[in-house]
Amino acid sequence: MRWLLLLLWGAMGHGLVRVPLQRGTSLRQTLIESRFPENLFHSLSMDLAGKYSSLLDNTHLSFIEPLTNYMDNQYFGTISIGTPPQEFNVVFDTGSANLWIPSVTCSSAACTNHNQFDPKLSSTFQPGNKMVSISYGTGSMSGALGFDTVQVGDIVDRNQGLLLSETESIFLFYSKFDGILGLGYPSLSVGDVTPVFDNMWKEELINEDLFSVCLTSHKGSAVVFGGIDGSCFAGGELQWVPVTAQKYWQITVDSVTINGQIIACRESCQAIVDTGTSVIAGHPGAIRTIQGAIGAKADKYGLFTVSCESVSSLPEIIITINGIGYPLPARAYISQFPGSCSSGFQATSGPWILGDIFLREYFTVFDRGNNRIGFAPAPKL
Repeated sequence: MRWLLLLLWGAMGHGLVRVPLQRGTSLRQTLIESRFPENLFHSLSMDLAGKYSSLLDNTHLSFIEPLTNYMDNQYFGTISIGTPPQEFNVVFDTGSANLWIPSVTCSSAACTNHNQFDPKLSSTFQPGNKMVSISYGTGSMSGALGFDTVQVGDIVDRNQGLLLSETESIFLFYSKFDGILGLGYPSLSVGDVTPVFDNMWKEELINEDLFSVCLTSHKGSAVVFGGIDGSCFAGGELQWVPVTAQKYWQITVDSVTINGQIIACRESCQAIVDTGTSVIAGHPGAIRTIQGAIGAKADKYGLFTVSCESVSSLPEIIITINGIGYPLPARAYISQFPGSCSSGFQATSGPWILGDIFLREYFTVFDRGNNRIGFAPAPKL
């Protein structure tokens, strides 16, 4: 009965705003196809955990955020900024908390093939008094703080703080997205800027203090604000997991198993649920075990590839969270491209990261009001 009520509530959609997401070619695949120089490509091989380090320098308002996290990202949605509205494609990223987009004053080549915001064309724009720099290790995004109206779906968020880039890393030239819209906790925000989602709730623009993410391999992907969309469920109830640190969307993983054998998190481990990272990342030893179990070998681009003929016989990998097992079949953790198949697991020195590979299999609700995350099987298309 509870499931039926959830489904009916979601179908009514009262106060529920759904923002469609497009799935495009990842930045990594674009770089490979464009024959980007291998020596520069390898300079991107930074630790994914760098995104979750305490690397904010409040004195100079700089923040180190490795581009590596966005290398495999394929999902982005459209928002508008200013009056009249100017449109931008952004990654909705639960692993960061700022909104940034390119500015018309950007001097980098990376800005030339992306939408650029022109403050002079917006009657509602207000300049800030801070400069911000976000370092990607191999390059950076630096720019100015400003305030303007941001529209996300039908939600009109007025006087929203945003960062306008004036320089960007050359690697962003190849990205399919213009900028990033962070959905993390306010403590992650650079420059003490209130995140977009927090403004939505503070200004009573949404009915519930939560949002959810529906990711699919085909059409129908979306970020949903202010409620739970029952159409994202495959059946059953949401399984709620407490957030263990109210900075990231961080939870406890009980174990990771293959064929009944624990290969990681034997005594539990911490994991960050991150829509801004496509892969599943874990401790190097555990990831080596996983790559060995599925027969994955490293290639020159830093990917671990498998024989495409072997995919149908590869084992399920089960991630157990709060006593519930979440199986990942090979079709979920193997990315198949023309002529090659690659593993969706990568090593990191920090917490485990449950990225889009996991989120495509399990509809996910990010509940800020109760500091918890809900999972349920996604519909199989």
